Amino acid sequence: MSPDKMIRMANQIAMFFETKPHAEGVAGVANHISDFWEPRMRRQLLDHIAAGGEGLRPLVVEGADLIRKPQAA
Repeated sequence: MSPDKMIRMANQIAMFFETKPHAEGVAGVANHISDFWEPRMRRQLLDHIAAGGEGLRPLVVEGADLIRKPQAA
């Protein structure tokens, strides 16, 4: 997936959860990505966050530690 599309998708999730209390929003973003993104997408997102997370909304970055890590290939 292109980095721009991945960022756009993650940010759309974050914008939805920004209406919730902060801690609930962080957990909501992480849970949604863990439940609905395939492992390659999660790995790409986590790698992007590890490289600085440019373009991502704060809830996505803050939820990174809660996102289920994909199994190593």
